[in-house]
Amino acid sequence: MSIVPAKSRNARAFTLLEIMLAVGILAMMAMAIYRFVQSNVTALRLSAETTAADAQYDAFREFLTAQLQSLPGGSGALGGDTLKVNDRSRDELRWTTSAGPGVLTRYAGGDYIVTLRLLPESEKSDVLDLGLSRKQKTDSALSEIQDSWVPLLQNVRGIQIRYFDPRVNVWLPRWSDTITLPRLVRVVIERNDSTAPWEAIIALGRTPL
Repeated sequence: MSIVPAKSRNARAFTLLEIMLAVGILAMMAMAIYRFVQSNVTALRLSAETTAADAQYDAFREFLTAQLQSLPGGSGALGGDTLKVNDRSRDELRWTTSAGPGVLTRYAGGDYIVTLRLLPESEKSDVLDLGLSRKQKTDSALSEIQDSWVPLLQNVRGIQIRYFDPRVNVWLPRWSDTITLPRLVRVVIERNDSTAPWEAIIALGRTPL
């Protein structure tokens, strides 16, 4: 039976410094993995939010296209004014429509004047929503208190609407012609969730470009 010298036994053990170094390395690896996972989760969340917002704008384009392409000419069915508040474009677009899903309830009667406009989320809020303000065409009241409001897009900074008149071949800032409709309507929306503005050009009456 041999006896292992004490010096040989001590050489096989880990020193406190080595243990502390190993723990430090493991901690740094765990922190790196945590930051990697956290950054990927954040990127996925932002991507999902962006995708959802883009889907809302795509749905808004389809809705507005369907509404404007169904307008009859020669009846003053479309109008628009150019507005600006605090150096931000807040143009408005108005059209006349009968009751139907998407704009009003299908069970309502008569014609309605629908205005696409910006409104603050609340009285003391600086955040703007883009939506529809609706009132009966026969309502002669100047107050907007009786108007019903349907928000469509949230967190919008500004909106610019232009109308293309082929008779003069230019984009006009407002439309007041009660006989004819513009050939094209261009809507540009300044988004708070994107540096690039959103833009859509809608051909009325399914007029080919």
